[in-house]
Amino acid sequence: MLVVVLFAGYGLGRLNNSTASASAPPVGATSSGAAMPGMVMDESQPHSHDSAGAATQSGTTMPMGAAVGGLSLSSGGLTLVPEQTTFTAGRAQRLSFRVAGAGGAPITTYAVVHDKPLHLIVVRRDLTGFQHLHPTMSADGTWGIDLTLAEPGIYRMIADFTAIVGGQQLATTLGGDLTVAGNYAPQALPAPGRTDKPSGFTVSYEGTPNTQATQPLLVTVTGADGKIAKLDPYLGAFGHLVVMREGDLAYVHVHPEATLVDGKVKFWLTAPSSGTYRMFFDFQVAGQVHTAAWTARIE
Repeated sequence: MLVVVLFAGYGLGRLNNSTASASAPPVGATSSGAAMPGMVMDESQPHSHDSAGAATQSGTTMPMGAAVGGLSLSSGGLTLVPEQTTFTAGRAQRLSFRVAGAGGAPITTYAVVHDKPLHLIVVRRDLTGFQHLHPTMSADGTWGIDLTLAEPGIYRMIADFTAIVGGQQLATTLGGDLTVAGNYAPQALPAPGRTDKPSGFTVSYEGTPNTQATQPLLVTVTGADGKIAKLDPYLGAFGHLVVMREGDLAYVHVHPEATLVDGKVKFWLTAPSSGTYRMFFDFQVAGQVHTAAWTARIE
């Protein structure tokens, strides 16, 4: 299960890093616990994937402008096949889709990484309405989840996963559009800032990602009492960062270092290009998941 890189370098990429391991038992198959042929790099270490499933781990180099993810229905011989793409605003409907292999047959075996075999991101083209979801798979390889899209517009669905094909693990991120009919009134992105206040928390970040080198980014979650909040592990990490580029919605899912730094969550980022980005940070406190969001201008 997992997502591609928009950022390259230490700690970037799909569902990577922190406490989970790529050797976790796959979904849809039995595992002996031994390493599998063609396994991707150790998911317990920070690394990144490109859209074709390649991985780069800490200590290696990656060309500037690394491949970004979620821009195509098909990559590396895998294709995202939604059963329907039209939705009604404000009404829960079933979103069903398959991941087809090179011959068109559905993929039914996936590695479990960060507690889930597949992560689904849904966001409107103006980067509003962000949802981080986890559909379930039936025996025939069809994934499904009830989805509510609140407002008219074009939405992007991004499936982030690691498929197991012929004994090989293929870390892949695929994307496609969903349409909600009606009068579309796009919203301008909020001005760049470093602080958000979801659900009574104050969430801020330190650090300045750029296109030249991998940079640290520290996220602090403060409660209403003014103290740093006690974060629960969520999906195998103390937080998950999704970064999307304005315009083409190029996507990366970043996982932090395995341990907190003075109660703060530490990520490492390198931007593939200058531009305006929206960053979404999922975290969990007292069993409840919350999302903070910021706009960032990267030079």
